[in-house]
Amino acid sequence: MDWMVWTLPTAIFFAAIGVMLAGMTIWELASPTLERRGFLPMATTRGDRFFIGMLSAAWIHLLIVGFTPLSLWLALGTSVVWMLILLRWG
Repeated sequence: MDWMVWTLPTAIFFAAIGVMLAGMTIWELASPTLERRGFLPMATTRGDRFFIGMLSAAWIHLLIVGFTPLSLWLALGTSVVWMLILLRWG
């Protein structure tokens, strides 16, 4: 039977997502959020913007890696900047 091989980068990736989700949970418990309207066409909470940001970051990575010869680091940087913009003003 073949088992999935967990490489260090894969483990770090999933651990980072787990840490971000735990951090968002603690932040929500410490300071409950209210819905607000930003540049997104709907009222969102902090968790909504985080979820939308994670999905769009995945798409940014897929587009950059799949359709350009640019570096994966550029995809990461673009995704981080997009997440910060979305969480702050989305």
